[in-house]
Amino acid sequence: MISLMKKELKRFKRLLSPDYPACSEGEWDDDDKGQDRMRQGILKITLHILRQMNQADLANTLQTKCAPVCQQKLKSKLKDKFQRINEGIFNQISSTLLNEIYTELYITEGGIGEVNNVHEVRQIETAFRRPETQETSVKCNDIFKALLGQNKPIRTVLTQGIAGIGKTVSVHKFILDWAEGKDNQDVHFIFPLPFRELNLMKEKYISLMELLHLFFKHTKELKSTDYEDYKIVFIFDGMDECRLPLNFAKNPNLFDITEPAPVDVLLTNLIKGNLLPSALLWITSRPAAASQIPPECVDQVTEVRGFNDPQKDDYFRKRIIDQSLANRIISHIKSSRSLYIMCHIPVFCWISATVLQRLLCKAESAQIPKTLTQMFTHFLIFQTKLKTQKYDEKYEVDPQMTQNNILLLGKLAFEQLEKGNLIFYEEDLRECGIDVREASVYSGICTQIFREEFELYLGKVYSFVHLSIQEFLAALFKLISFIGNKEHNSKITEFLKSEVNRALKSESGHLDLFIRFLLGLSSVSSQVLLRGLLAQTESMSSSQEDIVEYIKIKIRENSSPEKSINLFHCLNELNDHSLVQEVQTYLSKTGASRLSGARLSPSQWSALVFALLNSDDELDEFNLRKFDKSEECLLRLLPVVKTSRKADLSGCGLTEKSCLALSSALSSNSTSLRELNLSDNNLEDSGQKHLSTGLKNPHCKLETLKLFDCSIGEEDCAALISALKSNPSHLRELNLNYNEPGESGVKMLSNLLKDQCCKLEKLKLCDCSIKEKGFAALASALKSNPSHMKKLVLSCNKPGDSGIKMLAALLKDPHCKLEKLRLWKCKIGEQGCAVLTSALRSNPSHLRELNLNDNKLGDSAMKHLSDLLQDPHCKLEKLLLSECSIGEEVCIALISALMSNPSHIRALNLANNELGHSGVKQISDLLQNPQCKLEKLRCVLSYYHDIIKCNIEKHASTICTVMRQG
Repeated sequence: MISLMKKELKRFKRLLSPDYPACSEGEWDDDDKGQDRMRQGILKITLHILRQMNQADLANTLQTKCAPVCQQKLKSKLKDKFQRINEGIFNQISSTLLNEIYTELYITEGGIGEVNNVHEVRQIETAFRRPETQETSVKCNDIFKALLGQNKPIRTVLTQGIAGIGKTVSVHKFILDWAEGKDNQDVHFIFPLPFRELNLMKEKYISLMELLHLFFKHTKELKSTDYEDYKIVFIFDGMDECRLPLNFAKNPNLFDITEPAPVDVLLTNLIKGNLLPSALLWITSRPAAASQIPPECVDQVTEVRGFNDPQKDDYFRKRIIDQSLANRIISHIKSSRSLYIMCHIPVFCWISATVLQRLLCKAESAQIPKTLTQMFTHFLIFQTKLKTQKYDEKYEVDPQMTQNNILLLGKLAFEQLEKGNLIFYEEDLRECGIDVREASVYSGICTQIFREEFELYLGKVYSFVHLSIQEFLAALFKLISFIGNKEHNSKITEFLKSEVNRALKSESGHLDLFIRFLLGLSSVSSQVLLRGLLAQTESMSSSQEDIVEYIKIKIRENSSPEKSINLFHCLNELNDHSLVQEVQTYLSKTGASRLSGARLSPSQWSALVFALLNSDDELDEFNLRKFDKSEECLLRLLPVVKTSRKADLSGCGLTEKSCLALSSALSSNSTSLRELNLSDNNLEDSGQKHLSTGLKNPHCKLETLKLFDCSIGEEDCAALISALKSNPSHLRELNLNYNEPGESGVKMLSNLLKDQCCKLEKLKLCDCSIKEKGFAALASALKSNPSHMKKLVLSCNKPGDSGIKMLAALLKDPHCKLEKLRLWKCKIGEQGCAVLTSALRSNPSHLRELNLNDNKLGDSAMKHLSDLLQDPHCKLEKLLLSECSIGEEVCIALISALMSNPSHIRALNLANNELGHSGVKQISDLLQNPQCKLEKLRCVLSYYHDIIKCNIEKHASTICTVMRQG
């Protein structure tokens, strides 16, 4: 063993020489599997030591040269496949190098993979409102790295994101950087297995090893044991496209990679960790399909958010050479809220650039699309075969050449939309009357709408360039089919009404964008654009007026403003803004209670919600008092609350009904709420229970919860803390001031603080009737998990000697990082203060604020405090000692200590103490010290000489607030 190790280390030394080639296959030609494994072990140890020595480049070089030959062949194959990217149709001529145009997409730490019961466009509208700073950003190459505060290893990552948002591009970038030797070089093999290709193996009975041989022929050189020795990453892209029955509960367990089984059984066992438990897995999916995987099988959930606002601008400026034209396009996009929001999706940026680049060069501004329907209509026309090269109002699509083909594509789009499919195979095309032998003709007629893809391994797959294109064509097909059907006796208005009703009944909202397009296509302006496809069977001008009125009726009937939001988008597609204009007068008001006394109809409330959600103002904080301090106002504006980062609902007379609604908002997987202030509301028992239900939901990401003076009793507090304990990792601040948590409530709170997942940084428990036992329990709990707490408010309680001793033990702990400690009016006497200050002296560098107001501290305790203040490690900035029985002699000692370490203190409160003449003079001397940085001084000056008064008031005019008597 030792001789082998020496031999290997010599070989490693040779390999690290720049002139020495990689391992040849002959070097590894050893029939002794035991020696082969020992070599692998020695290599792993050597790589680990090199990386520990910060020699990552040497480690990567050694690993690359020692890698089996098949790894280099795989890297070469993957590099060829993923180095180019296509916007629209896959065409080698029009493709671009990925590294040249790649923009780091906004990937964030996500929640749990559950079904989101709103359309993906609504999810984008919600994400558009969410500030980026409230989420943890993750680079695609760091997808398997633990985030700050995470201790567990990450095996399986689930990345969610709506269609076209950039999941696949992120995957391609990850693979390309590995193949080019830029990142993740500790990984031996990456095996991309897209679901769209695995679907083609639905009937196969095959082992995992054979599956890999089929997809990656070079892996035939690997032995079955190699898969356990090497670091392997499997990438399963597009789980929402999966047509395999992934039955995690009923599929049999499988542990041998050489044992044949159906492909879905291989997948479930790989994901569960039965097969190759050491392998890493990256799975991407649209949100609706993410819940197929059991949560216990996923270690990390991330979400691709697409382009943020600066990246949208960057995209247009990179893509369009003429920068003045690029600026005009950006300005136009920003002028339409619906278009600007959709530009979160990279594919929609490409569609917009394609359309606007041509129109702004040749058309009048009146012809420029301002709605989604107009944008997609222009895009459809541009991508079809044309009679002439010019585009103007006389320009028409050739009906004989394209109408039938577009209708067949529309039929495919509609039928597959109903089934929830985004990718199609030959049998899907045949079912819609499309001859698969002529599929390339269809992708040629609609050059960048419908695409025929030749996959890397197994064959052809068909799709539309984006889900929104599919929804647009589905709506076009429905409208043309209705108009062209002579058997229909009903008018177009009745048809549109029935489709509106059908969309409203959809619980998932999957028809939301479809109905927007359908109504937009029925408008007169769309008829003009598509007159070559739409037969003029009846005038639609009166129909448009009728359907606008019908939508307004539906808005009035719908009590939920959130459900009405899409109806307002429909009105926007029909160019009707009357309802929103009605409520603009309320929004233009300034100050508090702008809705006070207003009698708004249900449709006006809905219009108000729509206007707020689509305004240019950032909804960082929702303050109910700015609108109206009423429960009705809160319930009506709940969608706005959910979209805001902070919600201040303090002192608004909230009841059980409000708490039930807030619980629903906290439980929503689309909520942006991070701070909730419910202070000064009598929430009652039932309200507290509803609130607890929301807090324990895994979707709740509250960081700050303020429940100041909410009449929370012992039982309610226990339930509240129990809820927080079941979901503890997000909360950073908890304010329970002026409540009665009782002994059991304090005990539950102590248990929460002990939890290693608890990251609470600020805890406020002022005047909560906490006695000696509860105080000791809290301090003991914090001592067992001390590194997070930064601010602790325990004022107006009765800690007693044992409580103070336990608190002192916490303060001594070197892991304690407490910065603010407030203990005013806690009946802390001379002995208690001495214990506290002694503890602080042993760990003085973190504390910045100490409030001991209204405690009888005594002379010996103040001496300990003076010793603390003159310690050079003491960084105290705020010291509050009002009503602490401080006399003249003690004041002199205190200020003298500050003079020896004057550069940190910013605020000093000595009000209501007997400072005497000498004490006041000492303060004057401190203020004259050039190193003194005091900004706030509170003290009572009753007896002082004129010169002292002059010195103090000279500083008071610029930096101090001084109380004067006599």
